[in-house]
Amino acid sequence: MKSRQILPMSTVMALTDLTARQIRYYEEQGFVSAGRSSGGHRLYSLDNIDKLLEIKDYLEEGNNVADIRLILRKQQLRQRHSPDQALEEELKIQSRFFEPPTNIFGKPRI
Repeated sequence: MKSRQILPMSTVMALTDLTARQIRYYEEQGFVSAGRSSGGHRLYSLDNIDKLLEIKDYLEEGNNVADIRLILRKQQLRQRHSPDQALEEELKIQSRFFEPPTNIFGKPRI
């Protein structure tokens, strides 16, 4: 029931205290997905409301969109995989952001 997309943008704005532009931006970033009414208006679910409030909390804590994407990805991994698999996937994600230090010749530092 929480996944039914029935709430119009105005209701989502009132419940989350976000602007329409912010909500559309988070939709563009893939954090939430809106359905469409027969008239083409965006419709959101209660799950979307929860996600938007979670994003808002992360932003208030000082996280940026890239941080939030990583946090949400880690949450998805934990839900879908065993703890060992989730850790392995998390390490793969983090390794993309951290290059080992190299010397001026491009060789790894010891």
